[in-house]
Amino acid sequence: MSTAQRTGGGAARRRLRALTPRYVAGKVVGAAVLLLFVTIFNYFLFRVMPGDPAKTFAPRGRNDDPAALQAMRERMGQGKPWWEKFLLYLDNLAHGELEHSYSQHQPVVDAIAERFWPTVLLSGTALVLAAVIGMWLGARAGWRHGSRFDRATSATSLTWYSVPEWWLGLILIIVFASKSGLGLFPVSGMSDPRSDLPYWLDVAHHMVLPVTALTVVYIAQYTLVMRSSIIDERYADYLAAARAKGLRDDQVRNRHALRNALLPSLTQLFLSLGFVVSGAITIETVFSWPGLGLLSEQALSGPDYPLLEGVFLVFSAAVIVMNLIADLIYPLIDPRVRAA
Repeated sequence: MSTAQRTGGGAARRRLRALTPRYVAGKVVGAAVLLLFVTIFNYFLFRVMPGDPAKTFAPRGRNDDPAALQAMRERMGQGKPWWEKFLLYLDNLAHGELEHSYSQHQPVVDAIAERFWPTVLLSGTALVLAAVIGMWLGARAGWRHGSRFDRATSATSLTWYSVPEWWLGLILIIVFASKSGLGLFPVSGMSDPRSDLPYWLDVAHHMVLPVTALTVVYIAQYTLVMRSSIIDERYADYLAAARAKGLRDDQVRNRHALRNALLPSLTQLFLSLGFVVSGAITIETVFSWPGLGLLSEQALSGPDYPLLEGVFLVFSAAVIVMNLIADLIYPLIDPRVRAA
């Protein structure tokens, strides 16, 4: 076995040793406690919202009938004590169930399941494109700190970082989708049943504008974070030693600097993965994309308490789980995380 192989194997073993059972258990317990807190907070948060769901969702002609409204409030459980409704909420969660949606006229679990994959498809595609392009741009800009490429990349990223996603989406619709514009892409929806294109190609055609709006803003975030991390590592002593061994500049960056500069970007990546499930509410609303973001907007207009509780619980759980995975992966990349 060569010296390089022995060194690489020793580094791998040190990283695995950093992931001790105590460390893992601490992170898992912390995530579970946080999820429990979010679950309880989630229930009471939507109970203090203004609005009368019974009036909103009552059949036409009955929202002015006091007897009909009272009967509907009782069917919605509004007359029960808060503690009884809260215990029922916890019991449903323990059995993997949620209540019935007022606005969607179906169980909340079914409503969320129908909108889950469209959201993952839209936000996941934008995230993958943004992470790859943004980290590549940030690494090159930070490594060439002060160059023309760095100044142009930083200025462009700061500009796009400050742009609201929904505003960019509206501009893209006006320019590329409206009749007064180029009219190259659909204005809204996920597919068109009248289209002659294959289904997957029709969906891809509908995805172009919303994915572009999300990707441009996400790229700016990844670029700025990676650039800052590379600049912090650029003049480290271990990189000078790598250069002294005769490695080319690109090899020093790719083999040594990127690994230590990756942790902040990895944090952002896993946070973004959590938000992939929640989607971009504003973008899905602007483009009428049938995902969880649009479902949240529809639930807020009610307010549809059971649906709101369900979607925001899914959003919170996704972020907590992705943070947990990130915490467990950190020591495998850099054992100093465990020591800290």
